[in-house]
Amino acid sequence: MNDKLKWNAFAKKIKAWGAELGFDHVGISDINLNDQKEAYQSWIQSGFNGSMDYLKRHQDLKFSPDILVANTISILSVRLDYMPLEENTTNALRDKSRAYISRYALGRDYHKVMRSKLKKLASKIKAECKQSGSSFRVFTDSAPVLEVEIAEKAGLGWRGKHTLLLNRDHGSWFFLGEIYTDLPLPSDKKISSHCGSCQACIDICPTKAIIGPYKLDARRCISYLTIENKGPIPVEFRKAIGNRVYGCDDCQIICPWNKYAKITREDDFLVRNDLNNLSLVDSFRFSEGDFNRIFKGSAIYRIGYQQWLRNIAIGLGNAPKSKEVIEALKSKLSTSTPLVKEHILWALDQHK
Repeated sequence: MNDKLKWNAFAKKIKAWGAELGFDHVGISDINLNDQKEAYQSWIQSGFNGSMDYLKRHQDLKFSPDILVANTISILSVRLDYMPLEENTTNALRDKSRAYISRYALGRDYHKVMRSKLKKLASKIKAECKQSGSSFRVFTDSAPVLEVEIAEKAGLGWRGKHTLLLNRDHGSWFFLGEIYTDLPLPSDKKISSHCGSCQACIDICPTKAIIGPYKLDARRCISYLTIENKGPIPVEFRKAIGNRVYGCDDCQIICPWNKYAKITREDDFLVRNDLNNLSLVDSFRFSEGDFNRIFKGSAIYRIGYQQWLRNIAIGLGNAPKSKEVIEALKSKLSTSTPLVKEHILWALDQHK
């Protein structure tokens, strides 16, 4: 068997092993990412990354996988579906007494789940590979890796106008991960875009963060404002945030391709602690101990208790006026940090 046939056959085995481990798609790309460099640099220069300075750093490593991991010549890109339940997500947003949490965070922290599966796949490949000295390094939303660009090259989907990856059979409710390797694996074909003239995601964005097709101003994005942003949430966005206390899914909810999305097969992504039915008032009553207990092992744990209270205060300010809401807000007014107090006062002002 010649080398080309050998590596084609080995790539098929890798994809089969990936499926056995629970991945919903495994694709392969080369390491040439230069086509995306100019657009990325322009995005950074426009300041659209906000306070996420890590996106500025190590751009040479982002676009040169073989510098990030020496001798890399191929990248395995994987998809793992996370949609945890069948429900009318729009109804969850309309109930202004409920705390809306982005669907990806209702279960276990995806970093842990994805990394564990990627390590198992890398170990399996290494054990079966006949090439001595082969190397592998796994990534999941970690290190300077261009996940969407790599996944697009690996045939997992196309970048939608909201900047997320889209798959015509699975929508966009999925996580991405990568394995960098020195194995000469055959690359999969890139998929053409199927967004057409649709701009539903642009029109629906509550804070108008999608400023044009394929261009996101993170500084306006609710996911950025409620998660990455550590300081006060700008007053101009507080009403638009509504009851979205951790992330935002509006651009995915409205996307026509998500009618094909599948419920996850991964038990770790199923809803924990009834987080899809959490009231804003109850959420605000959490002590720090409650927060740590409920969200340990969740992506939400990463923002910490003070940011949680800040976000919930915004939600309560946008909730229907009631004695219960006002009492909940006042209950923490004298003991809150300056950050949280500012948002409580704003929320109380909305109910005058």
